[in-house]
Amino acid sequence: MIPLSSYLTIVLIAVLFSYTSSAVYSTSIHEDNFLQCLYTYSHNSNSSISKLVYTKTNSAYSSILQFSTQNLRFATHTTPKPLVIITPQEVSHIQTIIICSQNHGLQIRIRSGGHDFEGRSYVSKVPFVIIDLTNFREIIIDVENRSAWVQSGATIGELYYKISRKSRNLGFPAGACPTIGVGGHISGGGYGTVVRKFGLAADNVIDAHIIDVKGRFLDREAMGEDLFWAIRGGGGASFGVIISWKIKLVQVPSIVTVFNVPKTLEQNATKLVHKWQHVASKIDENMYIGVILQRVNSKSNSTTVQALFQSLFLGGVDKLIPLMQEKFPELGLVREDCIEMSWIESVLNLYGFPKGESHEVLLNRTQATKDIFKVKSDFVKVPISENGLEGIWPMFHEDGAKDAFMYLFPYGGIMDNISESEIPFPHRYGNLYQIQYSAHWHEVEKMKFNWIRKLYSYMEPFVSKSPRGAYINYRDLDIGVNNINGYTSYKQASVWGVKYFKNNFKRLANVKTRVDPLNFFRNEQSIPSRFTKRGK
Repeated sequence: MIPLSSYLTIVLIAVLFSYTSSAVYSTSIHEDNFLQCLYTYSHNSNSSISKLVYTKTNSAYSSILQFSTQNLRFATHTTPKPLVIITPQEVSHIQTIIICSQNHGLQIRIRSGGHDFEGRSYVSKVPFVIIDLTNFREIIIDVENRSAWVQSGATIGELYYKISRKSRNLGFPAGACPTIGVGGHISGGGYGTVVRKFGLAADNVIDAHIIDVKGRFLDREAMGEDLFWAIRGGGGASFGVIISWKIKLVQVPSIVTVFNVPKTLEQNATKLVHKWQHVASKIDENMYIGVILQRVNSKSNSTTVQALFQSLFLGGVDKLIPLMQEKFPELGLVREDCIEMSWIESVLNLYGFPKGESHEVLLNRTQATKDIFKVKSDFVKVPISENGLEGIWPMFHEDGAKDAFMYLFPYGGIMDNISESEIPFPHRYGNLYQIQYSAHWHEVEKMKFNWIRKLYSYMEPFVSKSPRGAYINYRDLDIGVNNINGYTSYKQASVWGVKYFKNNFKRLANVKTRVDPLNFFRNEQSIPSRFTKRGK
């Protein structure tokens, strides 16, 4: 006779096996029905979709998935994987994917460059497919009208390069990292070294093409001004698949000037950072001076904290030196610290490429190195006291601070003159600077998480309040409530929604309710529909 305890164990195993087998079977049915739908409805396309579909049995599946996985935190064997990855080449392919996904109960993740810091463009805990826009990379530059059409799958580097090949005096106000996908970058706002002169990337969008939940291809006129407003800073993946953007190019001088001046604590870094807070957002809008705080080795082989003052000036050194002597003489900038160059050369310089690097390096879609990282963000409205700054430095000597940094990015300039409600990105007048906290590692994950959260907690008294602001392109799943099916109610979502969007969050939810009432386009921090009570 089988003992009761053994019998119960056998029953439990049988139930679990049955449940697991059922789940696998259900997932397989989802996938098979989806693929059948995909192949049936794409037969009228100009190119076959079958060669653009990668399932887990395809030999190229892993390489396609990993190619744009920028954060190795989401490249483990336990990370949930998509049932299918599709790299569409035509609008009709994307329309078919959207319709078939809805018909067969699959979620969609939309990936342009894969730089979503929490991996939401390629990870989900429910059955999902990835639309990888790597083939949507066309860039058309119109020099005469100072505009361009750029598809969402292009990278910032590719866009900069294409602009520079057409004109030495045109640029675009976007980020520094060249491998960022245009689609996600612009849809979250997108800031860079000329933001004080020209505003955000999203401030310079004049049209867009999107495929909505019904599979309709819409331009600005067809989508209406509310939806056009929402996708410029509200996170495009909440509203549909954005195919391309029409952007306004900006005038840059033939010669710009950059400098990188490092100062350690022993070289008066505390007082310099304190003074920088009073200068950087008020100085000439043609000038950006950012600060990178990090641990370095001193000459005596001990560790110290360094403040790297990094600058781009839209003009020559002869105008820069007198400006700095007037506004920030404490830094002690001299002509030898400065390098004159073209705008496109400044892009390479400020990202850290070596001097003389070919401009073609901007066409490389992969980073030289990848690691595991966690990022958080803040906005500062009142200068932090010297005592407050001195409280930061000991944390940079802790083990968790290895390969970590704080990036202080100044606002002001034109950012003070754009209304908080002009687009969903609300962090305008009154913000002196933005902070990016970034911790990087290859192992010892818990220590790094604890360190960055400790630093973030310490900073609470010094940063924006009611709400404590955050930047949607530095998505942080520590903020708010996240449900396993990628759906949060309006009330739950408002916890993080007001941090990212302040008063614009309500309008974003209203737009979402109108254009995607059943909340098909969703992830853990997508804009919720106010209509739905379930994520289905």
